[in-house]
Amino acid sequence: MKNILFAIAAAALALVLPMVLDASHLNMVILVLMAAQLGVAWNMVGGYAGQVSLGHAAFVGLGAYTSTLLLIKFGINPWFGVLAGGCVAALLSLGFGWSCFRLKGHYFAMATIAVAELVQIFFNEWEFGGMAVGLYVPMDKQGWLWMNFATKLPYYWLALGLLLVTLAANLWVERSYLGYYFRAIKDEPDAARSVGINIARYKQVALSLSAFFSALGGSLYAQKELYIDPSSVLSTALSIKMALVAILGGVGTLFGPVVGSVVLTSIEEFTRILFGGTGRGTDVVIYASLIIVIAVFYPTGLLGWVRSVKERSQARADASRQLAAHAATQQPQKGEAA
Repeated sequence: MKNILFAIAAAALALVLPMVLDASHLNMVILVLMAAQLGVAWNMVGGYAGQVSLGHAAFVGLGAYTSTLLLIKFGINPWFGVLAGGCVAALLSLGFGWSCFRLKGHYFAMATIAVAELVQIFFNEWEFGGMAVGLYVPMDKQGWLWMNFATKLPYYWLALGLLLVTLAANLWVERSYLGYYFRAIKDEPDAARSVGINIARYKQVALSLSAFFSALGGSLYAQKELYIDPSSVLSTALSIKMALVAILGGVGTLFGPVVGSVVLTSIEEFTRILFGGTGRGTDVVIYASLIIVIAVFYPTGLLGWVRSVKERSQARADASRQLAAHAATQQPQKGEAA
């Protein structure tokens, strides 16, 4: 019942927000939704399977560049370009996984950064892809057919729809045998191997799914911003943000990245308003500070912290009821003794 009420409240909020927000605030909500979608996509491999990737911007960039190049060079509709970008990222994740899954722990994380940096260097030097100058998405064809709009409202519905699709995919993974396999690989890899789970194969499955949905988010970013370059869609800062969104809200949980995105994006936008400029240096300070705070005080994320507070409150309430019941049973006994 609670889940149904929550879903109804969320749907009502999603319908009301565009009606009450102006263009600038609606744009911030879109940024929150897009960051949440990327965090949910990262959560498939980093949360459920426990493989902390810090190079996921490579997949975001592949999706953005694939859909944009197909549109500019060949006139292919962006809707097909989005799917093509997801497929390209999923295919290239095979090489990504082959090179990185040989390592474990922080060595794996460092290897993912190295691979992502190689991808960024390639696009910086690739003349067909615009090199460091980047690419502009043409605006000569607009409307839903070409996923190109003059106002922010359609991008809100696109970002919300993509987030819901990614959440649905995560929910399916969570409740299917894949979710059990991923959690076994994360928590007890030796036990998982002993019962016949092919660890390398299912790590790759998690990475490919995550890469596909990350690329979809990259394609949507390109269509919304109408411009991409290696520094915007292939940066290490973007990879760290994707991981931090999930870790801040609660890694390995369904709605943790959504909560993390609301908090992190709000902080980012506030500091940019406060200090002005692009805020790139401020972003790095925020990321580093939040990583330290989470690691020290809230290792289970905000949702884990809320859950622990509720459990402590419930435990205190149960203890109070037991004490009250015990006191009530003692009073008649004292009366009889008197």
